[in-house]
Amino acid sequence: MSKFDCNKVMPRYSAIAILMTMVAVFVLGKTIYTMTAKRDYWMKVADRVKKDSVSVKPIRGNILSCDGQLMASSLPEFKLFVDFKAIREAKNDSLWDTKIDSVCRGLNKIFPEKTATEFKKDFSEGRKKQSRNCPIWNSRVDYNTYTEVKTLPIFKLPSYKSGFHVEEYNARKRSYGSLAGRTIGSMFGAKDTARFGLELSYDSILRGKNGIIHRRKVLNKFLDIMDTPPIDGADIVTTIDVSMQDLAERSLINELKLVNGNVGVAIVMDVTTGDVKAIVNMEKCIDDQYREIHNHAVSDLLEPGSVFKTASIMVALDDGVVDTSYQVETGCGVWPMYGREMKDHNWRGGGYGLLTLPKTLMMSSNIGVSRIIDDHYRNDPEKFVRGLYRTGIADNLQIPLVGSCPARIRMPRKNARGEWVNWSHTALPWMSIGYESQVPPISTLAFYNAIANNGKMMRPRFVKQVIKNGEVIMDFPPEVMRESICKESTLHKLQTILEHVVSQGLGKKAGSKSFKVAGKTGTAQMSKGTAGYKNGGTNYLLSFTGYFPADAPRYSCIVCIQKSGLPASGGGMSGVVFHDIAEGIMAQSLKLDVTDARDSTSVLVPDVKNGNILAADYVLSHLGISTNKTWGGSYTEGNPIWGCAQKKGGRSISLERKQIQSSRYIPDVTGMGARDAVYLLESRGVKVTVIGRGKVIKQSLEPGHLIKKGERCQISLK
Repeated sequence: MSKFDCNKVMPRYSAIAILMTMVAVFVLGKTIYTMTAKRDYWMKVADRVKKDSVSVKPIRGNILSCDGQLMASSLPEFKLFVDFKAIREAKNDSLWDTKIDSVCRGLNKIFPEKTATEFKKDFSEGRKKQSRNCPIWNSRVDYNTYTEVKTLPIFKLPSYKSGFHVEEYNARKRSYGSLAGRTIGSMFGAKDTARFGLELSYDSILRGKNGIIHRRKVLNKFLDIMDTPPIDGADIVTTIDVSMQDLAERSLINELKLVNGNVGVAIVMDVTTGDVKAIVNMEKCIDDQYREIHNHAVSDLLEPGSVFKTASIMVALDDGVVDTSYQVETGCGVWPMYGREMKDHNWRGGGYGLLTLPKTLMMSSNIGVSRIIDDHYRNDPEKFVRGLYRTGIADNLQIPLVGSCPARIRMPRKNARGEWVNWSHTALPWMSIGYESQVPPISTLAFYNAIANNGKMMRPRFVKQVIKNGEVIMDFPPEVMRESICKESTLHKLQTILEHVVSQGLGKKAGSKSFKVAGKTGTAQMSKGTAGYKNGGTNYLLSFTGYFPADAPRYSCIVCIQKSGLPASGGGMSGVVFHDIAEGIMAQSLKLDVTDARDSTSVLVPDVKNGNILAADYVLSHLGISTNKTWGGSYTEGNPIWGCAQKKGGRSISLERKQIQSSRYIPDVTGMGARDAVYLLESRGVKVTVIGRGKVIKQSLEPGHLIKKGERCQISLK
């Protein structure tokens, strides 16, 4: 007989089952109640203690010059706020009341543009509204200012007690100010998005990838738990040479001011690699100052004028229809062509008469070149245009800059009846001398660069490498677009002619006494669209394109100036800028051994300017000159160290570090070189005008002067 008593056990089991069911129903009911009626409340509680999927921005990559100089980098900037709800929750209202006056006085010292009373008024309004993001200052501040504010009473407490919190941004800064600004590019101020230039073209490389963190509140402190770490952007190494860029900008602006030019372009290219070492785009603004507004060098589709004649003659020589002994009659400087008059620039002086083919380029004879081309190609203009395409001048260079355009040289076309639909009798002669086509300056330069490079056309290169953490992760080697743009015999003939253009022809002002130069001048009237060439005042495009040294070419260069009215001369104006650039580049490339200039008993101690003494120490150490210093640093990796230099005993130089004032005040730049002085002032938002050369002897704004937005400082050098 079983000991199990069903009558006793089953009631107990039922009771337990009922109890558990009731508990389950209660839990389920509570859960449903919490998820519905109390959902909003508990979601708010959750939001106070956690925040999921917070995006973390990476650090944007740097843009470097060809020798590693920092041209654009990201620096932290901060927007400062007070959370008055956090102060109330921390029960620090009484502390805020006690310290508010001290806080406002401290903020007034940091931001003198705003009084302590104004700060207190704004804080009172923010506290009344219980604002979580009451701004301390309306614009972003740098790291130094942020740390100053953080030392003030209350603000130095943890954020959950002080209410002080910040929003961090990666601000884009250019170390050399506006130098190559249009090519380097810029960013939208409030967004991490690129506007133009290399910043935009290589944005995907520079930007990196956002990370994700989860925030949890533990013991009244927010802890960041990394979910997906951000991937910082990589650095790009450009082909830009800072010294050449600076030289090209100064040379071009000086001439633009002298001739009252409207637009100026200058490009310097390495012959063998196609590396763009300097690219300048200056435009006259409403205040008569020259700035980079548009990238004219790659986007201006203008009729190039006489610099195009070289391509026309190349086609004729390559096709074998003429040779260098060919002669053409130009008459008295005016020649009728299909109901229009073709004129040479000296037509008032009686013209050139009978010219050989080389002379037509040396004298830049419109009549000579146009008659050569018209006489041999009038029945087959397609053959001529195909020859132009063969030279590569119309190739799409695929420039990595927004707005770049390939040259537009139209091909003659006939309809089914054999009639020309886009061609006239005058189209061929005028095309041969640089009209009827649109060619951007960089395409013209690439063509002349190929002549200097023994016929090999290189694609213009702006970026050499992509590096990250010191390692090359992507390489952009020089790219050959065409192995040859013409026959070898044609090339040699043109190289000789272009050298004679400078030594004997109209391009003499582009030449140099120290080395040979080859190139071609160009002076073209600019069309005014539907208004044509004869409506109102005449605008001119003045050009000089060439390379140097002509016997062993290293660099090619094009200079274009747009101006209104006469006088207008490609050789006399653009040629002068070319000369200054070429002379400066060749002077920079000279490598002199200092030891050859002294004996064993002498010590040459140069005159050292104030400014970046880290750079001065680097140069002096390589010259074998001892320096006395009490600080340390590496030129290749460190930021500038500002100070002054003094000779000691005629055999050494003392480099003393000097504390630079806050970025809100004008620093003392006396004794500095132009570059250091301009860098220091422009980094503080001050526009600088430079007069003279040498050391700074005078500055219009006194050291310690509080900087106001839009201020300009004139520095005098001697």
